Amino acid sequence: MTPPKRARGRPKSQFSESTAGTMQSLDRALSVLVAVAREDRATLTDLSLALGIPTATTHRILTTLQKRHFVRFDDERQDWSIGIEAYRTGVAFLKRTNLSDVGRPVMRRLMEQTGETANLAVRDGAEVVFIGQVETQNPIRAFFPPGSRTPMHASGTGKAILAALPEDRLLTLLKGAGLKEFTEHTRVTPKALFADLEQTRARGWSFDRNERYDGMSCIGSAIFNDRGEPCAGVSISGPSSRFSDAQIAEFGAAVAQAAAEITHLIAGQSFEEKA
Repeated sequence: MTPPKRARGRPKSQFSESTAGTMQSLDRALSVLVAVAREDRATLTDLSLALGIPTATTHRILTTLQKRHFVRFDDERQDWSIGIEAYRTGVAFLKRTNLSDVGRPVMRRLMEQTGETANLAVRDGAEVVFIGQVETQNPIRAFFPPGSRTPMHASGTGKAILAALPEDRLLTLLKGAGLKEFTEHTRVTPKALFADLEQTRARGWSFDRNERYDGMSCIGSAIFNDRGEPCAGVSISGPSSRFSDAQIAEFGAAVAQAAAEITHLIAGQSFEEKA
């Protein structure tokens, strides 16, 4: 069988001359800037080929961005990297990005999608502190006042964060805090907890059934900062009777998607993206 012929030449450009509602030159320039940022360092040829933009056009864009200090050129290495003005622009975004404000619309959609109360919590030592909640309209529901705390090993959000920590930090944290028992379902031995955390890593979300409070369940997923570190978590919680085996995977996927969206909105990156 004759193998298909490989296409020759540069890849087809992603930019059409008749893109409605956009300025093609600006769109190209921003795409070059994003490509430089993602690659850390890149040559003119690599950028041109990756984006499907002619070399001469790519060079004009880069020199314009360089003039404004959004990119810089290394004469010795003959490659391009991100510039100080891009950093300043990013810092301006981060200054106005509040986790609670950014997370609330995402949490509201999560509550509407699952029918359960959505929670937002941040890590503080070996505990999580709840900083936001969007309550379900169901008469029986979970409630965590802002500022309330719970140990990470007995919390859906906490276990999601623990699962995303490097092993050395995880061990140090748990050795200092211990594994207090709250119900007969609490993971109070390292073997039981580590097996649970391994499952959480594999699927991207944690599950707490009756581990902190009898009759209450929680599904959580970690939120990551710009260094790829778990800094917070989003979860849903409610009566265990509403967390049927048939719904858990669907709920887990929804929570993981919400966490990924909040991570993106605060300019964070997951461990997988960092790697």
